[in-house]
Amino acid sequence: MLARLLTFPIRVYQRVISPLLPPMCRFQPTCSHYMVEAIERHGVRGAWLGTKRICRCHPWGGEGYDPVP
Repeated sequence: MLARLLTFPIRVYQRVISPLLPPMCRFQPTCSHYMVEAIERHGVRGAWLGTKRICRCHPWGGEGYDPVP
């Protein structure tokens, strides 16, 4: 239940806002998919993992394949 509540705004972003923007994520899987998967696997701790990942999403933060631990 908590996971569904935490992932709802992310899924709205994925379906409504993301299609309007050009693809620009530096990582695979994308940050929003990473966040959803992390929350589904780890609960609230997953939200923290996803937030840390989003904070790394800048020109000097790396890129490439970065799976959820």
